[in-house]
Amino acid sequence: MDKSETIKTRTIVIPDDLEAVKKLWFDYLVWGNDNMQERYGVHPHNPKEAVDQDIQQIDKFQPPYGQLILAIDEGNVCGLGSLRRINPDIGEIKRMFVHPASRRIGAGRAILDRLLLEAKKVGYKKVRLDSPKFMEAAHSLYRSFGFRDIDAYPEMEIPAAFKDYLLFMELDLTDDTM
Repeated sequence: MDKSETIKTRTIVIPDDLEAVKKLWFDYLVWGNDNMQERYGVHPHNPKEAVDQDIQQIDKFQPPYGQLILAIDEGNVCGLGSLRRINPDIGEIKRMFVHPASRRIGAGRAILDRLLLEAKKVGYKKVRLDSPKFMEAAHSLYRSFGFRDIDAYPEMEIPAAFKDYLLFMELDLTDDTM
């Protein structure tokens, strides 16, 4: 059996999954910050403060307009991704992360597939995201789903000082050729 067939996705359950979400978000921000510091000499977040803020605002990642999806491999949470509303027609994927020990087994693909399915259910016509330029494997995954590079969008939650280190992408969910 293909390893990717063992990856399951599900919507988070509050409060049961909050500790797993906090840990993955924290690990993602520490990993991202370390890479941004090493490559570009910048450190965008205080990971603990950013996670605390996201947990306080977790409703933006909840139905009816948002979603927070976990990936599970053999009973262990190994990744997550979230969807939030920009406006009635546009959703945004945020904080998509697969633990390094679980990469290349299809978890990222499973999370993205599920987030896009949820975005279509909400009725979004487009989905946007931002991603650090060094995350080339993630960019390849997004492009395989049809995402295209775009300019920075005004609703991004990234301080303007860091936008030069990011890639911005968009997927047209109304394109029937997907």
